[in-house]
Amino acid sequence: MRRVRTRYAPSPTGPQHIGGLRTAIYCYLFAKKHGGDFILRIEDTDQNRFVPGAEEYLMESLQWAGVPPDEGQGIGGPHAPYKQSERKALYRKYADQLLESGHAYIAFDTSAELEAWRERMKTQGNPSPQYNNVTRQYLMNSTSLSADEVKSRLERGDEYTIRFKMPRNEEVKFEDSIRGWVSVNTNQLDDKVLFKSDGMPTYHLANVVDDYLMEISHVIRGEEWLPSAPLHVLLYRAFGWEDVMPNFSHLPLMLRPDGNGKLSKRDGDRLGFPVFPLNWTDPETKEKSTGFREIGFLPEAVLNFLAFCGWNPGTEQEIFSKAELIEAFTLERVSKSGARFDWNKVKWYNQQYIKTISDETIASTIAPKIAENGWKCSDAQLIKYVSLVRDRAVFINEIPEIGYYFFTDIREFDLATAQKKWKAERKDLFVKLSNQLNALEAFDAANAESLIKNFLHDNSLGMGEVMPILRIALCGTMQGPPVFDLMEWMGKEMSIKRIDHFIQMMN
Repeated sequence: MRRVRTRYAPSPTGPQHIGGLRTAIYCYLFAKKHGGDFILRIEDTDQNRFVPGAEEYLMESLQWAGVPPDEGQGIGGPHAPYKQSERKALYRKYADQLLESGHAYIAFDTSAELEAWRERMKTQGNPSPQYNNVTRQYLMNSTSLSADEVKSRLERGDEYTIRFKMPRNEEVKFEDSIRGWVSVNTNQLDDKVLFKSDGMPTYHLANVVDDYLMEISHVIRGEEWLPSAPLHVLLYRAFGWEDVMPNFSHLPLMLRPDGNGKLSKRDGDRLGFPVFPLNWTDPETKEKSTGFREIGFLPEAVLNFLAFCGWNPGTEQEIFSKAELIEAFTLERVSKSGARFDWNKVKWYNQQYIKTISDETIASTIAPKIAENGWKCSDAQLIKYVSLVRDRAVFINEIPEIGYYFFTDIREFDLATAQKKWKAERKDLFVKLSNQLNALEAFDAANAESLIKNFLHDNSLGMGEVMPILRIALCGTMQGPPVFDLMEWMGKEMSIKRIDHFIQMMN
């Protein structure tokens, strides 16, 4: 049985988009589910679009997200090199093979000549002219020129490209694991350039040759490549590689939150969320973009979220470990329609994964920030602090600030709520309560709770008449940990000081 081998083959033209990372995740999950290999290949045939640092960024993104390649660029393997610019010499052999078999031809048309031809065609009523099986006979190529003229042009060094010779009026059919059977007539397709005048192959030739040589069994890629798939099928046929042609799967787009169009960096900038996994600084403009990692997302949460952007397991379960994702993942359950990016959902995932981390681990993570702020507490106090505030955190790096009032003075009081709850005539009652709390010998959560409940009973007061006041007095807001636990952590001196200060402030 053929070994499952998938590949992620990005171009180093900028930072890794989370849509691209999702493609890598699906490639990884599918390969691992079937005991196969996940390969990273860098497709840099278009050297004009190369961006310094992009390749390293791609590799670091995969490692951070928990989907490391088994072989490929930066790793090595039996099919090295894994960067197409370093494989340049081998592609010409395959281009020549297509010329010899009559599946390709030489085209001498210059860019200027082609542009002039397109303009003429447009003035004649053809708004989208194609270089195809009809128009090639009127252009400068080896199908329209005599053999002598072709030879003469080659001998004098005229620049040329090699184009695929698209057959006329044939149905190209292939099965897509996500979309079912796809059928395209060749009359709708143009004669794509396979080999450029600069000696580099185009994506079409290089990716088919590399997939063949690297024994790729399954091509999982974005739906933007679906229109190119018929040409790739024809190339496999032309080379005589039909028996080892990979299975194709074209993934749905990652859409804007409103579902209207493909998610872009501009959308993230406009709506206030990242679209890149890691921080990125544009080497030319120096523009900085924030990544999921630097905001404080856990890689496991991003992996889980992106896996669900276009796929579902068919159950109600939403939280999956990587091992569980590998076990559950199938291409058949990937949707044909685009997946909306949901900023609130990815934050929810992060909260769920924070819950799986121990108080001790989080405490050690935030300890440097606590120290940097000049806040002092013991290791045991910091662990307890984490246990009291962590449920409100979306990101671990938020945890120090969420409960800043544990360590330093309250910056702002929720006076609007306080004024609704406070009754001036009860000032003496709160002074009395403060004095009773101050008299406690063992000032802990249990004793404070018992005292306050007895105080409420003795003074015919309800919890809602006292507890909101105490909460605002201790932390400035109605949002916070249980009041009695907060009092125990702060201790008698700080608790009484804050209650007394609040009483004075409200009168």
